[in-house]
Amino acid sequence: MKKILYWLLPVGWMGIIFISSSTPYENQDIKPLLGSFIDFSFLEPLVSWITFTYNQSLVSVDALGINGFIEFFIRKGAHFGVFFVLLCLFYFAIVKTTHLTYKKAIFISFLLSVAYAITDELHQGMTPNRTPYVGDVIIDSIGAGIAILCISILRWWKMDTKN
Repeated sequence: MKKILYWLLPVGWMGIIFISSSTPYENQDIKPLLGSFIDFSFLEPLVSWITFTYNQSLVSVDALGINGFIEFFIRKGAHFGVFFVLLCLFYFAIVKTTHLTYKKAIFISFLLSVAYAITDELHQGMTPNRTPYVGDVIIDSIGAGIAILCISILRWWKMDTKN
């Protein structure tokens, strides 16, 4: 029974991701919220030179306004962050419920995280006003990869302090 509880963490987190992906874009728009707390116009001179295309859309202050520009990076940071956490939760569950080596546990955690990132994007394709994009899977995978780096550093540090 205790082993099942460890798996409730990643499964619950996947449920949170699923609910978020089920929400149409207009119900997740945080631009009005951003504007009501802080006037970000002071950032415009610092970031107005940044312009690029992401998923066939221009990302710049001119195209999105300063609040839209900031929201873009918050959204992509959320992709990174939630899959960073997901990999950590998978790793924790695997370590607590199996006798796999570190390399196998971290590899399986990465595979599960990326597989869920792919299915999450496919799910977004079925949600009104949401679009799947391989670039988001890449950001999700980078988040999971950085989690591996952090876990590896913590593991190395923990082993080093024992010696």
